[in-house]
Amino acid sequence: MGCFSSTPKDSGGNRRRPANVGELWVFVPGFRIPQPLDFSQSLADYQLSKAIVDRLSALRNRIVVMVGHEALMITRSRRKSATQHGGSTLADLQQALEDYLPVLLGLVKDGSLLHRFQFAWVNQEDDAEETAMSNCWYEVLSVVHLMATVSLSRANLLLLPKTSTDGYQPKVSEESRRASIDVFLKAAGYLDCAVRHVLPQLPSDLRRDLPVDLSEGVLRALCLQALGQGADIQLGMAIDSTKATLAVKRRLACEMVKYWQQAQDNIMNLPLANGWGEKHRLFIKWKYGEAKAAAYYYHGLILDEGNTEKSHGMAVAALQAADEFLKESKKTCESFITAPPLSRNPPLWGTMKYLSEKIPKDTSSKVRINRDLYTHEKIMETAPTLPDFALALKPDDYQLPPVDPCWSEEKTKGAKPGHNQVKNDRT
Repeated sequence: MGCFSSTPKDSGGNRRRPANVGELWVFVPGFRIPQPLDFSQSLADYQLSKAIVDRLSALRNRIVVMVGHEALMITRSRRKSATQHGGSTLADLQQALEDYLPVLLGLVKDGSLLHRFQFAWVNQEDDAEETAMSNCWYEVLSVVHLMATVSLSRANLLLLPKTSTDGYQPKVSEESRRASIDVFLKAAGYLDCAVRHVLPQLPSDLRRDLPVDLSEGVLRALCLQALGQGADIQLGMAIDSTKATLAVKRRLACEMVKYWQQAQDNIMNLPLANGWGEKHRLFIKWKYGEAKAAAYYYHGLILDEGNTEKSHGMAVAALQAADEFLKESKKTCESFITAPPLSRNPPLWGTMKYLSEKIPKDTSSKVRINRDLYTHEKIMETAPTLPDFALALKPDDYQLPPVDPCWSEEKTKGAKPGHNQVKNDRT
């Protein structure tokens, strides 16, 4: 079934916790760091070709070095790094992970090798500093999770405002916004694959021993966050478009609410109280509040187009609810940026730049007209139910790659293949 070991949080040494991670528009959990592994030592009594052993070692060692480097770089200005290098370090790490995965899956295909190695990774959100397991599927899960984390980091770089050549305030180009949606869907695809196709390969006892970083709840929450932030970008682009109707904007905002509500539901009962974990919880609460503010605002504007006293009253209630959720989200934002590791918010732009100005102004105007009819308590009690819309954004259909061809050329001796075959699931 595979062995398991966990290193307590007070052992010190391996977990790198930066004091400040700079500007975050996208929540990026700290990179889980793979610990070095000597494949040749573990295969001393197994006749596997030196070529495959060397290739496994080279590919994994490259990732160990690159992730360690990225963990150190996290304290530098992300916007400066993106400007100077165009995110090339992250692209190289993504490629290294994609190169390693097909070769790694060869170990899974040969069932006699499934439990031969103890893979150790440094956690970020879990209370335990490090988790090691003697099961190759744990390594596959860790790699796919890291691929998603890299994608979220790339999205964050795309969405940090850049200084424009025309001398105006820093802004995010439409090209970057469109590109970020593709990256969000790719990250969601990795996480969806991890939940549906990788987690089920681990026996139930090992699944219970996984660090919270790799728990089903956190994986699902990160997937939904990626989709929620993709919908946020879509809403911002709709706000900028003269062709987008209020109905379109309300639908996008209501979809955001569903994504963030589901994300919060998935982590509600998880022990996310250690460093990145608490920051993760606060980020979801913050974005959930912003989404509700946006949804109630556009719902209120549409209700206000009605000609009845009831519709106007419901419109005021919706706008007042939007204003309260906006205020609440700002408080949560302050808690988020001050939670360790410290972070900063980039200059306000997009959906919330627009709504931070419009919600208080429009709410004040409507409430002033109806101040004698609607107290704060009454308004919050009678806030209308938001309409329910089907979620449009879906994760990319990512599937585990086929086993690297080098394994088909390998003729092992002394051990028979097992029954743990890699499935290239397409369901």
